[in-house]
Amino acid sequence: MGKIAFVFSGQGAQYPGMGQSLCGASPAAKEVFALADSLRPGTSVQCFSGTAEELAVTKNTQPCVYCVDLAAAKALEEAGVRPDFAAGFSLGEIAALTFGGVFAPEAGFDFVCRRAQAMQQAAEDNPGAMAAVLKLSNEKVEALCGEFSQVWPVNYNCPGQLVVAGDPEQLGAFQAKVKEAGGRAAPLAVSGGFHSPLMESAARKLLEALGEIPLGKPSLPIYANATAQPYEGDMGALLVRQVKSPVRWQETIEALAAEGVDTFFECGPGKTLCGLNKKTVKTAKAYQLQHAETLQAPLEAYRA
Repeated sequence: MGKIAFVFSGQGAQYPGMGQSLCGASPAAKEVFALADSLRPGTSVQCFSGTAEELAVTKNTQPCVYCVDLAAAKALEEAGVRPDFAAGFSLGEIAALTFGGVFAPEAGFDFVCRRAQAMQQAAEDNPGAMAAVLKLSNEKVEALCGEFSQVWPVNYNCPGQLVVAGDPEQLGAFQAKVKEAGGRAAPLAVSGGFHSPLMESAARKLLEALGEIPLGKPSLPIYANATAQPYEGDMGALLVRQVKSPVRWQETIEALAAEGVDTFFECGPGKTLCGLNKKTVKTAKAYQLQHAETLQAPLEAYRA
């Protein structure tokens, strides 16, 4: 095995019951949920018993997914797994930064709750929609976006998959253009146009929030969505920029592979990142940890 990266799941991976078996199997994971409940009562109940509709509300989604992300990483760490690098997809970046010591545990959860509220409010004030574009090059999708005043490329997921966000009416016309160009556009079940200029007001609120939250030095290289490079310098500015700028996930995985990473442990609900990472670096090994039953495989791989 070469180098290892922990990658943290993002919004959209949530599902009812997430994290419950992990919490029961790992004292370190249980501590994550206990802290969340002390700061935001009912968080663990939402994760373990909330409906899909309840978990899909951004102000609930983000703190809940964050807890499962961080709990999974802490369970791996508790079992002796030490990553060389970390990265998180959108929301997952906050869990990565907390795991890496940039946020203190309480501060990380406080920030993710503020982020969730700010992004939900921005989505209500500036309605937006998102769609995943398949079967077209990034350059072609960017060119099609350029034909519209309020459609932007926002998530560079993997080769052949680029998510766009924008005004709902313009996005409908954009999808027709994608079809004409030989591609396919699949609307996403999200509540806003995330990682686009529609999130400008959320970015401003987070800039204010970061004035009250101290940031520490990362204990390992943590790659930023906005740059596909490790966090350094003004980390707060990168966090604010992340909310309204594209997630450069494909570039991040390619950069990690160039550093010798050949194994990715996805921490959090779902297995979306395992699929994206394998499509980006076909020789990579990808393991998912979202509940107690999936803990053994990454541990065996690490100890092999």
